[in-house]
Amino acid sequence: FFSSRDFTMALLARLLSSSRVVRGAMRPALAGSLGTSNTIAYGDRRRSDKQTQATTTVRSLHRTAVAKEHVFDELQRDFVAPEEMYQALNSIGISFFTGVPDSLLKDFCAYVTANTTPDKHVIAANEGTAISIATGHYLATGKFPCVYLQNSGLGNCVNPLLSLVHQDVYSIPMLILIGWRGEPGKKDEPQHRVQGELTPSLLASLGLAFQVMPDYIEGVERTLQTAKQHMSVSNEPYVLLVKRQTFSKFEGEVDEFKSKYELSREQVLETLIPLFHEKDVIVGTTGMLSRELFEQRVRFGHSHEKDLLTVGSMGHAPAIGLGISLARPRRRVIVLDGDGAALMHMGNMGTIPACGHSNLKHVLINNQAHDSVGGQPTVASNDSFSFTKIAEGCGYHGVFRAETREEIATQFENMMNVSTGPAFLEIMARPNASRKDLGRPTRSPLENRNDFMSFLERI
Repeated sequence: FFSSRDFTMALLARLLSSSRVVRGAMRPALAGSLGTSNTIAYGDRRRSDKQTQATTTVRSLHRTAVAKEHVFDELQRDFVAPEEMYQALNSIGISFFTGVPDSLLKDFCAYVTANTTPDKHVIAANEGTAISIATGHYLATGKFPCVYLQNSGLGNCVNPLLSLVHQDVYSIPMLILIGWRGEPGKKDEPQHRVQGELTPSLLASLGLAFQVMPDYIEGVERTLQTAKQHMSVSNEPYVLLVKRQTFSKFEGEVDEFKSKYELSREQVLETLIPLFHEKDVIVGTTGMLSRELFEQRVRFGHSHEKDLLTVGSMGHAPAIGLGISLARPRRRVIVLDGDGAALMHMGNMGTIPACGHSNLKHVLINNQAHDSVGGQPTVASNDSFSFTKIAEGCGYHGVFRAETREEIATQFENMMNVSTGPAFLEIMARPNASRKDLGRPTRSPLENRNDFMSFLERI
């Protein structure tokens, strides 16, 4: 019944400042106002007596914590040191970590990587898999695990969150750290802005207790005590939303994996672009690759209409390419994929040979790292891992591999000449070699879509 959105926001802010617990799925416009660490939100669902008791206890703990917070000077900008966060998690019994790297959590993830053994830290292929790995850890040990991810990966988590760890199914407690890209009021890319505004209401709809993580260690320690109490009594996950610049920079050393490959991913693209024909349709994967493709098109004096830049939806570029190739069987469709993206939804490598035509060409640039979110290694960095063997097993009609510029030119031509079905080319690249001054596409996703569709129709 409010006639003014500003008045509604002001009223919500007033409620939040009183540290009341927010319940129920909020409208996105209101959900975006959860920019305070003084709020715990709960999804709207039936609660047992045990859950009600847990909620009351958590509220009591949180009110005490909030009262103590006021002694701090809010004008002083603070950060949480990765080491302090790690120790605080250890203090509530968390020593196992799994997840998908995120740019907002990269310094914390780097610390975890440098200070845990492989049996205590697993970089998962996708976020849903991380939830499942954490579930296995809890079932085997009875100890709380920690899952980390970017909010863009929430979609991958929905199934295991609702059909595996939910209180009405197996009731598995775990702490989930979510990097809040697209936080309302902060500048970010279009795909992150949509996700960021909806994140609080998505968490509430999933019935998850959550709050914004404080940006100073004393607040974090109290918040983790609240999380521990909730997980102990309710046997449910507890979520901390992590804002941009919450963690200070990790100054320690991380063992960098050695790479014998000379070309960077951008140099691979420099070699590939002149090999494309005028009518070729290009689908670029998420992250640095599409950004580099955009800039290389400018460098070569090309237009951008031939390229669909998959700015979000990590791992879905091959499926997009398959859909295009089936609808346009006379057009050569070239998917430019990455190792991290391919691993996230590897089922595409089985679907493409089974359903695709010879006009679909799958090029995977393997730099063995999650380059755009911190440079953590993917499993493709293991010597025993082979995309080409996977492609052969999945049934691609031609499988090729290249490392040098000369090999790229030769093997690309061999791949394009396969006429019996989809073909696959893996190109090896040096990890973590992106330019510091790499820009972002200056065309919006809608402009990219319109130009791309016009190109498909015109030729």
